[in-house]
Amino acid sequence: MRRLAMPLALSLLAGPLLAQGCPAAPDHGEEIARLLESLSASRSGAEAQAIAAELWALRMEAPDARAQALLDEGMEARAAFDVPSAREIFDRLVAYCPAYAEGYNQRAFAAYLGADFAAALQDLDRALELAPRHIGALSGKALTLMGLGRQVEAQIVLRQALALNPWLAERRLLRELPGKDI
Repeated sequence: MRRLAMPLALSLLAGPLLAQGCPAAPDHGEEIARLLESLSASRSGAEAQAIAAELWALRMEAPDARAQALLDEGMEARAAFDVPSAREIFDRLVAYCPAYAEGYNQRAFAAYLGADFAAALQDLDRALELAPRHIGALSGKALTLMGLGRQVEAQIVLRQALALNPWLAERRLLRELPGKDI
């Protein structure tokens, strides 16, 4: 009987702690799917840019005010090229909201700017586990793989990103794969 009482007591104590954690990110799945469909069919760079801006706005909507403040603060630090501060802030965001893909994507970007490609790749893989059709994470992963000298893998991932947004600036990096047509 004592063995049962302890887990029950722990679960009662954990309940309030879990309630104070990061809530789920807003579910924009249907809207993102619609925008991705429009983006892949876009007929001009300007049209694609407008749709991509809508996608980014959805991705940048953090789960709550605390997460949004961390995201905004980290992005400001990164924009100021204060990579160590940006990474520390994004570390806090990821620790607080481990199911929020954009936290990993932004931390990866900061790591990439600091030429820590291994850390960037790890975060990009996690972001893509959470949001498999995240164009920014896909294009970032392609660039990161290039930075690691893994050109064939980079080209495969770049093609995945371009399938979602054929107007990405990174399309200029597209190269022929050995034994395959572009």
